[in-house]
Amino acid sequence: MHISKLTIINYRNFSNATLLFDKGVNTLIGENGAGKTNLFRALRLLLDDNMLRWAVRMDEADFHRGLTDWRGHWIILSIEFDEIGPDEEVQALFLHGTGVVTNGGIGRATYNLIFRPQKQIRQKLADLPPGDIGAMEIIRQAMTIEDYEAVFTGRSDADFSDDTTYRELAGDFENCVFSKNLDDPRVGVRLPQILSLTKQISLTYIQALRDVVSEFRNSRSNPLFTLLKSKSGDVDPATMAPIVTHVSTLNAEIEALVEVQAVRTDIRDTIKDAAGETYSPSMLSIKSDLPDEPEKLFQSLRLFVGESGESYEGSIDELSLGGANLIYLTLKLLEFKYQKTNRSIANFLLIEEPEAHIHTHIQKTLFDRISYSDTQIIYSTHSTHVSEVSRVRNVNILGRHGVACRAYQPTTDLTTTEIGAIERYLDAVRSNLLFAKSVVLVEGDAEELLIPALFKAVFGLSLDELGVSLVNIRSTGFKNVAALFHDRRIRKRCSIITDLDAAILDTTPDASDTKSVAAFKAACLASQKNGEERRKLLETFVDGNSWLSVHYARHTFEVDFVAAGNASLVASIAPVVYSDPKTLGLAQAELASGDKAQFGKRVLKMAKGEGKGWFALLLGQHVTPDTVIPPYIVEAVLTAHGDLSRELLFNMYRHRVGHAVHTGALVAARRNVALARLDDYRAGKLGLLDLKAYMRAELPDDQVHDLLADVA
Repeated sequence: MHISKLTIINYRNFSNATLLFDKGVNTLIGENGAGKTNLFRALRLLLDDNMLRWAVRMDEADFHRGLTDWRGHWIILSIEFDEIGPDEEVQALFLHGTGVVTNGGIGRATYNLIFRPQKQIRQKLADLPPGDIGAMEIIRQAMTIEDYEAVFTGRSDADFSDDTTYRELAGDFENCVFSKNLDDPRVGVRLPQILSLTKQISLTYIQALRDVVSEFRNSRSNPLFTLLKSKSGDVDPATMAPIVTHVSTLNAEIEALVEVQAVRTDIRDTIKDAAGETYSPSMLSIKSDLPDEPEKLFQSLRLFVGESGESYEGSIDELSLGGANLIYLTLKLLEFKYQKTNRSIANFLLIEEPEAHIHTHIQKTLFDRISYSDTQIIYSTHSTHVSEVSRVRNVNILGRHGVACRAYQPTTDLTTTEIGAIERYLDAVRSNLLFAKSVVLVEGDAEELLIPALFKAVFGLSLDELGVSLVNIRSTGFKNVAALFHDRRIRKRCSIITDLDAAILDTTPDASDTKSVAAFKAACLASQKNGEERRKLLETFVDGNSWLSVHYARHTFEVDFVAAGNASLVASIAPVVYSDPKTLGLAQAELASGDKAQFGKRVLKMAKGEGKGWFALLLGQHVTPDTVIPPYIVEAVLTAHGDLSRELLFNMYRHRVGHAVHTGALVAARRNVALARLDDYRAGKLGLLDLKAYMRAELPDDQVHDLLADVA
């Protein structure tokens, strides 16, 4: 038996999310604040016996923050189980209310926690005439959390994630329409308290590792104590008898020490001197309190560990953070194994951000190997190294959209072949696209190295600050990876940057062409043909997909970079490429010629000679705020990012003002005026169109105006 689906409605930062799981190991990926911890809490409210009291005591803070008013709305947490076992105990449990009966027994089961207004409140709402918003608001405003109830149900067949279904069950608050059926069978059968699924399964939750040393010092949370306690009851009393005798003897010997008795006597005498005989204790002893019960004796044990390669054993607080976290994680996994042997229906292991402080090789090895028979494992991670060894078909991605979090399954509707290609491709470098807010795919090293440098220099912002991940495909085979971004899969923007490879010269054959010129023309023509075919394929591929866009260099990145106005920058690194004065002079002349056939051929020759990656590194060292970003690159990044916030635009313009002052394009006296206008925009006192007009007047020749022309 395993969890196949989790639906979360109106719970914390989840408005409406559905996650799909499979047997074995499942991975949750998401940025900070995307809801991973809340998702684990939702699972535990349903399945963790220790969380039952919190399940029935939800409060206002548990409702989704995006609700205008939580009163009257329902929180729904719903799990769907699949492959219910044939065992009599399992079938009997689910036949009591959680299962969906098929031929031969229960194959699929639902288990729901619904936090909703009590029946008398639902009755008041149901009695309202449709459309009576005023009366509805009076009832809602009088509600408190005490008017709510938590119910566990099973055998439900409702799709709670369907907005229409939710409105039919909980009510349509916009139009004041409520069902007269207060116990809609789609909610499921209310489970009797005597039936507790949580007592029939094994669930271990390993929280995000924050302060392992404190965990070990706390007797309630120390995982070693938990393990020892589980074993203390297995010790044969005959084995413990001589140990108890030794402890009793040791206690007596410690108490009889002359030094101990001297302190006892001194205490008694001092009390009598201070308070007198009447008010002094009648009896006073110092006793050794070494425990002689098996459980307490086991709890007196401490773990000592040595770092890898060392012969010294120390306490947990002497270990490195990574070493301590690895030990903690290991003990919790062992705790799960012990617990697993005592339960029969299903085993679940929830691990939150296990990679903290653990070396990348250990991360990959540990989670490549973590697997237990008959156990479903769900772990969350920020680590690309952990995600690298995850099967992408078993990944759920959480993303923030305003105050709401959404869940995506990256392989929905993809074929087995397509999924296999993606899994082979997502190594530790490229798997960062699964974590990204938005993505730009590029085909080569030059774009990967230079685009981040260009944005930092020209706009004063890194791509990380923009929330854009740039991923180098190292080919033009974008489709395999870009297929992830789709309304049915990852609903995040992805821009593709590629070259059209248009010829940089007239390719018409000429009788006077030398053999090398003829060959170059033929190569240019072939590249141009391939580029046009690639454009047609990509346009067809992205057609109708609002999450994907394609942006083209007319020729190649290097040629378009020079054509954008960066000939002098490329010429400045020519001395690094050429040592021969004659060749150097020719190269610099060609780069400055303004003739695309000349400067294009030269920059391509330079990039090929140095290697495109190394050539891009050389260029990156000379990038300045005056370097011009080719427009198609800005378009790609801003399309992937989406609407620019007021704060981002403020930072961009402020950076350009600072550069203008530095170069003398803006006199210092105007600087404070310009910054004051920016502060007005930041505070909402000045609109973007007015800011643009002002900045164009103050910085008439700045490239920022063209680059942000389409930003509204």
